[in-house]
This record gives sequence, structure tokens and C-alpha cells, in this order.
Amino acid sequence: MTEQAAELKYAVRFRVVFKYFGQLCLVLAMLSLVPLSVSLFFGDTAISLRYGIVIGGLAVLGWSLVRLRVPFGIQANEGMVVVALMFLFTPFVMSYPMMGGGMEFLDALFEAISGMTTTGLSTKATLAGMPKTFLFARAWMQWYGGLGIVVLSLALVMQPGLVAKGLAVTEADTEDLVGGTRAHARRVLKVYSGLTVLGIIGSLLVGISFFDAVLYSFAALSTGGFAPNDGSLAMLNRFAQVWITLLCLAGAIPLAVYYRMLKKKRHVALDILQFKLVIIASFVVSLMVGISMRLNVGMDWSQVFQHAPLFAFSAQTTAGFSSMPCEQLDAGSKLILIFSMIAGGGAGSTSGGFKLLRLLIAVNVFRLLIIRTSLPKHAVFEPRIAGRRLQDDEIRMALLVIVLFIFIIALSWLLFVVMGYDPLDSLFEVTSATGTVGLSVGLTSTELPDLLKCVLCADMLMGRLEIVAWIVMLYPGTWIGRRMEGK
Repeated sequence: MTEQAAELKYAVRFRVVFKYFGQLCLVLAMLSLVPLSVSLFFGDTAISLRYGIVIGGLAVLGWSLVRLRVPFGIQANEGMVVVALMFLFTPFVMSYPMMGGGMEFLDALFEAISGMTTTGLSTKATLAGMPKTFLFARAWMQWYGGLGIVVLSLALVMQPGLVAKGLAVTEADTEDLVGGTRAHARRVLKVYSGLTVLGIIGSLLVGISFFDAVLYSFAALSTGGFAPNDGSLAMLNRFAQVWITLLCLAGAIPLAVYYRMLKKKRHVALDILQFKLVIIASFVVSLMVGISMRLNVGMDWSQVFQHAPLFAFSAQTTAGFSSMPCEQLDAGSKLILIFSMIAGGGAGSTSGGFKLLRLLIAVNVFRLLIIRTSLPKHAVFEPRIAGRRLQDDEIRMALLVIVLFIFIIALSWLLFVVMGYDPLDSLFEVTSATGTVGLSVGLTSTELPDLLKCVLCADMLMGRLEIVAWIVMLYPGTWIGRRMEGK
């Protein structure tokens, strides 16, 4: 079997990778026109100049690469490489205009990676005095970073199967990695844009100013968590806190579900299942955190009912907003939120983590192993979810992603502990980064050693693309070996 696979495998074709990378560079240049316009509106001339240089460079690079002639179609490994390269390239490029806000390169890079991966961690101690363009730019990065991962995960990262079909609007979307993406992108963009407009209007109605309404809506729907102020949700009234939390929940549900329900007037069992999983998990975590707050800290019931649900929904949706400093949480609450953050939301949503659907697959597999011990030797008992039989590849991929997430978190946590940081706080911070959540117990700051800043950057990048794409990019066979005809 191994020999057959070796005979059939193909290395990436450089022209294909360069061409699609060039297309994404042009898209990034167009997306950068938005913060450029904002910087001109607010009179941030120095930042405008930096964006002008970035846009010009991206346009030249992109135009040069898209002119390459390549065969139709793209291999799965080529798609993964393109996406991984783009998630590396974009933060490096965007860190340059972010440095216009007075940040050092590494901190600006950290902020850009946090934005692109929709994490929300920041080394900034305070946002007071920061240019409005800076605040807008990082929320804007989260908005298109959240949209990008939904679209690209369907065609370039996820293999056809349970998760991919759960994302797809039609069966054809999982067959054509290029054409299907364009069709899917248009549908998801309509849904995402519609939810964003609804989010802004709703935010205005609950008393948030227009500028903050835009930024909160960008960060909430992308489950990113970059707030335009130091207090996150603490600066908002109760109605506003609830509304932003609902927007986070909307982003944590597979976006293709909205299209199916609104346009097709139908839904599939998997849609309902994922929606229920996110809701149930959030309420269970709310209850557990509330009990922990009451018993371990003696917090008043009024405060428990205010803070526990907000923390729970923020962790489960991986949005990363908070209504009080995470440092003030008791150890039990922190541990509960750690489990919530690593699981995340629905597959095909903007949320991070290894996804609740994969956790359910793992539970079903373990359940099957136990049941088989009491069945006759030749009995057939197949694992199913939402009435659909699970394929072996789907099971293997789900278990692999879960194991890789735990491995990355454990390795990163060990480095923090070795350098003298509190074990529980360290675990909370690296889980938040790997799950692309953004909740912080205060370890992430300008004073954090550069090595550990780089560790968190790697965690955010790994978590956003669910690690597998990075392994493919680093695998020697991806670059060296036979290539398909028409290379």
C-alpha cells in the first residue's frame, strides 16, 4: 500500500502555487484599500503612506505572478501550501503599516498575526492614544481573516467528506477545488456581509457609537475579539453585551447553514446538530463557570449571571471578549474555560479550536469500541452522525487534528512553565492562542520574552489552519518528487 502511494503522489507545481499566491496578493491589495481610505479620512498621513507602499508592492507582485500559465485544477497539497504561505505572508506585510501606530516590529507582527488568525491576543497594555486607523485595521483584518478561512477551508484545506459537505452549499462545491470555491465564496460573502450589516445596525440600536459598532461587529462575527477599548465588553451596557455575544454565536455557526435555510428553505441534519452542539456546550460551560465563581470566589449572584454566560459563550465561540479581567477568575473557572476554548465552535464557521463536530466523532468512535466488546464477532455496527455513516478517512482526520492540537498546546505550555510562568495561567494562555480565542490572563504583554511571543504566534498560526496544512508545507515530499504533467 505504501509503495502504491509513493508511485501515485505528486509534489507541488511551483507555477501553480505562484499563480494562486499572486491572485491572493491582488485580493489582499484590494482589501488594504479599505484601511487606506480610513487613514486618509482620519488624517493619519504616516499610516496612509505605509499602506500606499504595501498596496503598490502587492499589486506589482500579484500582477507578475497571475500572468503565469498553469494547467487547470489544483492539487490538495498545492492548495494547502498556498493557504499556509498566505497566512504567513499577510501578517509580515501588514505589520509594516501597524508599526505606524508606534509599535516595535515583533509586537506589530504579533498584532497582525492575531488579527489575521482572528485570535484577539494583544501585547498592547492600553489602546488609549492609538490612532483610529490602527483600531480599524486590526478589526478589519479579523473580519476578512474570518471570511477567508471559511472559504479557503472548503476548497483548499478540507478533504471532501462529512466536514466538507457540511460546509458546501451544493454537492458540486466539494468536487471542483477552484470553481467550487468561487461559487461558495459568493454565497458565503453574501451571508457574511448581511450578518455584518445586521450586526452594525443592531449595535447602533443598543447604544454603541457608529465607529465602535463597526469594529465590534467585525470582531464578533469573525469571532476575533479585538475591542476598540481596553475594557472589551465591560465598557458596554447589558443590552450591548448580550447583542455582541449573539453576534459571536452567529459567527460560530457554519455560515453555509444560513444560505441553505434562507435560499433553499431547507436544512440538513448536520446543520441542526452543529447548532445544538454550540448552544448546549455554551450553556453547560456557563453553568459550570457560574458554580465555580460562586463557590470559589463567593461572587454575588447578580455578577455570576452577568459574567459567567459572557465568558462561556466567548470561550466556546472562540470570540475572546470579556466583561471582567481574566486574571480575576478562580482556578476552577480558568480550567473549565480551557476545555471550552480548545473544543471551539462549529466546523465551517469563523470559530477556532478543533471543533465540536470532531469531538463528537471521537466520542462516537470510543463508544463504538466499547459496544463492540459486547457484540458477536461478525456483527456489523457502523459509527454514524446525524444519520450519516462516518468514513474511515473522516474518523482518522478528526482524531489526528485533536491529537495535534493537544500536542501543540502541551509543547507550548512546557516552554512557558520552563521559563518560570505559572502552570495554570500558562496553559490558559497557550490554549487561548492555539484555539484562536484571545482571552488572556495577562501573560501576553510587551514584557513577555521574545521567544514566548514567537511561541504564541506559532500557536495562533497552527490553530487557525488546524496544523495539518503546516505539516504538509513542511513535508519534504511536498516540494521534492515527481510532478504532474503540465508543470
